[in-house]
Amino acid sequence: MHRVGSASNGNNSTRSRKEKRITYVLNDSDDTKHCAGINCLALLTSAASDGSDYLFTGSRDGRLKRWALAVDRATCSATFESHVDWVNDAVVVGDSTLVSCSSDTTLKTWNALSFGTCTRTLRQHSDYVTCLAAAGKNSNIVASGGLGGEVFIWDIEAALTPVSKCNDATVDESSNGINGSGNVLPLTSLRPINSSNNMSMHTTQTQGYIPIAAKGHKDSVYALAMNESGTILVSGGTEKVVRVWDARSGSKTLKLRGHTDNIRALLLDSSGRYCLSGSSDSMIRLWDIGQQRCVHSYAVHTDSVWALASTPTFSHVYSGGRDFSLYLTDLQTRESSLLCTGEHPILQLALHDDSIWIASTDSSVHRWPAEGYDPQKIFQRGNSFLAGNLSFSRARVSIEGSTPVPVYKEPILTILGTPAIVQHEVLNNKRHVLTKDASGSVKLWEITKGVVIEDYGKVLFEEKKEELFEMVSIPAWFTVDTRLGSLSVHLDTPQCFSAEMYSADLNVVGKPEDDKINLARETLKGLLAHWLRKRKQRMGSPAPANGELLSGKDISSRSLAHSRIEVDGSSENDAMVYPPFEFSVTSPPSIITEGTHGGPWRKKITDLNGTKDEKDFPWWCLDCVLNNRLPPRENTKCSFYLQPCEGSSVQILTQGKLSAPRILRVHKSQLQAVGDGSFRSGFKPWQKLRPSIEILCNNQVLSPEMSLATVRAYIWKKSDDLVLNYQLLQSR
Repeated sequence: MHRVGSASNGNNSTRSRKEKRITYVLNDSDDTKHCAGINCLALLTSAASDGSDYLFTGSRDGRLKRWALAVDRATCSATFESHVDWVNDAVVVGDSTLVSCSSDTTLKTWNALSFGTCTRTLRQHSDYVTCLAAAGKNSNIVASGGLGGEVFIWDIEAALTPVSKCNDATVDESSNGINGSGNVLPLTSLRPINSSNNMSMHTTQTQGYIPIAAKGHKDSVYALAMNESGTILVSGGTEKVVRVWDARSGSKTLKLRGHTDNIRALLLDSSGRYCLSGSSDSMIRLWDIGQQRCVHSYAVHTDSVWALASTPTFSHVYSGGRDFSLYLTDLQTRESSLLCTGEHPILQLALHDDSIWIASTDSSVHRWPAEGYDPQKIFQRGNSFLAGNLSFSRARVSIEGSTPVPVYKEPILTILGTPAIVQHEVLNNKRHVLTKDASGSVKLWEITKGVVIEDYGKVLFEEKKEELFEMVSIPAWFTVDTRLGSLSVHLDTPQCFSAEMYSADLNVVGKPEDDKINLARETLKGLLAHWLRKRKQRMGSPAPANGELLSGKDISSRSLAHSRIEVDGSSENDAMVYPPFEFSVTSPPSIITEGTHGGPWRKKITDLNGTKDEKDFPWWCLDCVLNNRLPPRENTKCSFYLQPCEGSSVQILTQGKLSAPRILRVHKSQLQAVGDGSFRSGFKPWQKLRPSIEILCNNQVLSPEMSLATVRAYIWKKSDDLVLNYQLLQSR
């Protein structure tokens, strides 16, 4: 990789050697659906909202959605998009504040009843944030836990108080540190924390709000729970112990030992006396915190317990996990019943009136009957069993074949998701990506337009990949992953600028067929077309002319620091987006990137309203789309020798090593070499001049349409300089 020298910016800091990347996430045509597993659920009932019940879902696709619930349907009424990695947990605090946490190391607060307004980004964790816990209704206290053993206790109202501008604040004023003042909504419904809570703010004028740190975990935290008044916090993770904390000070109170594997789920009763824990050892344990001991253990699952939900009186617990099964257990009598079995591991549960919502590693969410008001009705149906107190007891029953029969066969309601992409292959043309989703459906995407161009249905992926094989060599100018359930395309400088194609090969009308088009440059123009238009309107001036510097000192100083920066003179710097690079506006991709302040952010390209300034994008991206300048790249030329075939009577036309663009077609390779060994441009195909000549490599006649790069990769297959031979065509 090209090593970039550091240049000063406005904060006198130096740029890291690795430049910020731009990622764009391709969205499915039905954007109201999640496209990856659902990690979390949160409910906002009519008593606390505008008369409707709402379900919030947080997904591995990086987004949250709000569903307006009716008796027989759920309608997506908002998408909350700002996190740049998996959403791992979410809670509702106060009347209408949604708090979410993510593998992007942040917590975010949202106006839950808005159309996706992120009010603040909270940065304190140094690794994935895995779980949240909130105190009772109308409270502002939220705890967050994550990898590395970090646990923080937040006063959300204090964290939402406007922050003085500073360099090291842990709080951004909006989802991405951009246009925060325009996004912050009044949060009058939040109850202030009074002094009797002894909540230490740790606030300084230079740093803004800093949460309480609960220090003691030596390893990752996967589960948290808090009592109604927000005074007691319990946590668990890979240390296999339940830790109890004073949530007001962050001080350790005690440890509860008994589990033999990771603790994955925790519940506290409203008083904070009793605690339920679910573990990867397949056990559920009931703890009396006052007596500091385990009073019951329940063996109902055959694998890890990942999710717990209790009735309001803490008399019964619903549990789910890796065995795909949902059980109801009476904590007093130990009677247990299998409610339902699905096809995916259960990740979280939310009791809703008489029913229960189930989130799993699938992108769909299901609502099942649960008899939440009177759980005893389920046991009256029969098929119940007594929970054992040894972890192998249920496993033994399973092996013996006496598995319980589920009480319910079908859910009441399903919120359908889009199957996640589970396999992908970048094709040789470096514009198409073949994908297979969780349902087995195979599709072909054009990544420079962000759309599916072929839906092959349920066919064999490997066979379709072979069928689509092309003998063509184009540099790898992007990378792809499917961590978010959809295609994420990553552009890194300077590698992304390595691929060029002739305008004729892209069917671009109105340009000379020999004009070279840089794929990354045109893709960036397509992605930022909406932002560029809005920016132009806001500034009230035409787009910068070719080579003109950006208005920001930061960008221009960075640009000038590169003596080898190239101005792409092969095409005029216009705002026109060529058809092969026009992104869909009906299902627009989302951009994930990071500028010089505020941290990473994510937005749909059609939501880039021009209020984002240059500091919110990587400087190299702006230099490309605004100034028409590309960074120094690897050599895009191919060296080769052009010699007559052995025994040929054709006169030698050239001598010495030649150099031409890698994308040069074979039919243009009989050009006169100039003194420095490079090719002149602007000539006509040699066949028109000398129709009796053919070009060979390794004694194989080459197709006139092959590029030099393709010949080198598939015919020559050596690291040495390419050798081409020419000879007279045999008489026909």
